[in-house]
Amino acid sequence: MKVYLKGLTCANCASKIEAAVNVLGETKEANINLVKQTMEVTLVDGVKENTILEQIERIVHKLEPEVQVSLQQKEQGQEANCSCGHCHIENHGGEEHLDHGHTHDHDHGAEGDNKKIWARFGGGGLLFLAAVLFRDTNLALYFYLISYGVFGYDVLIRACKNILRGQVFDENFLMSISTVGAIAIGEMPEAVFVMMFYQVGEAFQDYAVRRSRKSITALLDIRPDFAEVILGEGTKRMHPEEVNVGDFILVKAGERIPLDGKVKEGYALLDTAALTGEALPRGVEPGSDVLSGCINLDGNLKIEVTRPFGDSTVMKILEMVENAAGKKSKTERFITRFARVYTPVVVGLAVALAVLPPLLGFGEFQMWFGRALIFLVVSCPCALVLSVPLSYFAGIGTASKNGILVKGGGDLDTLCHIDKIVFDKTGTLTKGRFSVVEMVAEDKEELLYLAALGEVNSNHPIAEAIVNEFKKDKELSGELVVGYKELGGFGISYSLDNEQVLLGNQRLMERENIVFKPFSGVGSVVYIAKNGKFKGYIVVADTLKEGCREALVALRNKGVQSMVMLTGDRKENAEAMAKELDLNKFYADLLPGDKLNILEGLKNKEISLSKTAFVGDGINDAPVLAGADLGIAMGGIGSDAAIEAADVVLMDDDIGKLAVGIRIAKNTRRIVRQNITFALGVKALVLVLSALGMASMWMAVFADVGVAVLAILNAMRKK
Repeated sequence: MKVYLKGLTCANCASKIEAAVNVLGETKEANINLVKQTMEVTLVDGVKENTILEQIERIVHKLEPEVQVSLQQKEQGQEANCSCGHCHIENHGGEEHLDHGHTHDHDHGAEGDNKKIWARFGGGGLLFLAAVLFRDTNLALYFYLISYGVFGYDVLIRACKNILRGQVFDENFLMSISTVGAIAIGEMPEAVFVMMFYQVGEAFQDYAVRRSRKSITALLDIRPDFAEVILGEGTKRMHPEEVNVGDFILVKAGERIPLDGKVKEGYALLDTAALTGEALPRGVEPGSDVLSGCINLDGNLKIEVTRPFGDSTVMKILEMVENAAGKKSKTERFITRFARVYTPVVVGLAVALAVLPPLLGFGEFQMWFGRALIFLVVSCPCALVLSVPLSYFAGIGTASKNGILVKGGGDLDTLCHIDKIVFDKTGTLTKGRFSVVEMVAEDKEELLYLAALGEVNSNHPIAEAIVNEFKKDKELSGELVVGYKELGGFGISYSLDNEQVLLGNQRLMERENIVFKPFSGVGSVVYIAKNGKFKGYIVVADTLKEGCREALVALRNKGVQSMVMLTGDRKENAEAMAKELDLNKFYADLLPGDKLNILEGLKNKEISLSKTAFVGDGINDAPVLAGADLGIAMGGIGSDAAIEAADVVLMDDDIGKLAVGIRIAKNTRRIVRQNITFALGVKALVLVLSALGMASMWMAVFADVGVAVLAILNAMRKK
């Protein structure tokens, strides 16, 4: 069951809503995705959606009255504001709207917000300055109070509303009680300045959150708005969902390809950066497969649609990226649980700090009450609640920009701990198609010509490789081949200019008593003889991808200790390739079922942080991808089943991106640890100092708002 939460933008409120829905007797599990503003709810058998929706709506509106709850996505243009105080992000006319891929200019909304911020800080600042100038007069009190109201009116209102809803332990309550308490004990300048600094911190925090969200939502621009369908003599603009497989569409220069298909007419360069992260354009021609989301840079293309919009590459990418934010890592889940316990405990300690020492005769109540107020300001866990999810959020966004789709924060964590990688061979380490790698003959041109003439009518991969090699330089002129015969298990025989030509394996040469030079290397060999005389041989093999060796070296430099290859190919070929790539181990002559059994044996189950990844591309790799600690699929040529089963998808089939992904994952993990250590360390220090009377209110605000801003800015750093 998917519930739409239009206008929910606060990580803190989302965690509270998620927790409340999870404890309902009718639900098994609930996960909120802030990017999509949705909640996936798994219901207990027999529970009706409409029944549970009413309970969810009550829970949401208790925390966020402005959020719209429904089972259907709302139309654009509706606004909802977060009232929790942890963030002030708004949906200005569909800024974050995901419906139908429309994008909107939200500069006007941002400009309006900026004017309000400048007016607030300008007016409040002038009043505060006036209070300081007239500090020796009665006017100072009024200037301080008005300035305090300008900076803190919304915090006070939200605190009161949240208390009435039963939500006491939030930042609004903490800031309100601490500053009102400061006013009560005569610390007017401190109260105003604390609230002002709090608002400065909130403004920076909102900017950081917006920018971090854009790292993901910018990817939504690849969703097409329309498709130009060719009908008779003209065209009709339609929504991509309305276009059928087999229809022909026209994509002009500068337009985005709306659906997956095959080029029927036209030549063009495509910008594939949104899908693969590669800046270099790719040329396409009639017969080329094209993917939705790419931009046509020049020329007009007539494309036959091969997949419906729902199954297109662009939709799969968007679904993966949007769902990634909803799949939390262990660290995120821990921080959520920690925050629920931490704040009430610290508030309880603050009350004890204010009451117990005076009762026990260790000083005046006013002194301990002041220390308790400082203690309260420090207690809010915003730095952790916001910065940790944003760190993973930013990491997933950075990976997406590099053509690496990571399906969740947990998968990003697993990627950090990969020390063993198991590779499928064909299509992963190799190109997945045969090509001519060697020719041995006195006259290589004649040898290739004779072989191409014999193989031109065959659909066998070896035959296609030979014909394609010949066509690199010239076209087959269509000479008459007489007496063409396929010799089962041996090869081919035909006549050219009344001379017999034989193409085949070693057994054919031996059967015809032809003296030949045998080939002993790696690959499939085709021997050629003409008129009873040996002319030479052609070796055809599946070759390594460009940069494959360098990619494996980069992986070793990133901490991968063991690399293993699994293949259904012959042992001789596998052994040669393993040696060439300096792999630790290989397994050959495997059936699809064998790969999963071997993978289970390779996993290091004794060390929990030691993880094994499997990299594959074919439909037969789907079970192994699902069974690995981390499944990595080649997305460009990979099958749908492999991509669905995988946790990470490399959109341009470049295994060199694996090292990039590991770097991003490790940098993200390091930033998360830095934020946790920094936030808890500073808070613990200031809490101790405040209890000892050595911390001021300014120090407390830095430990709360300042630490949160620094942690969030750290989370946004380049990964």
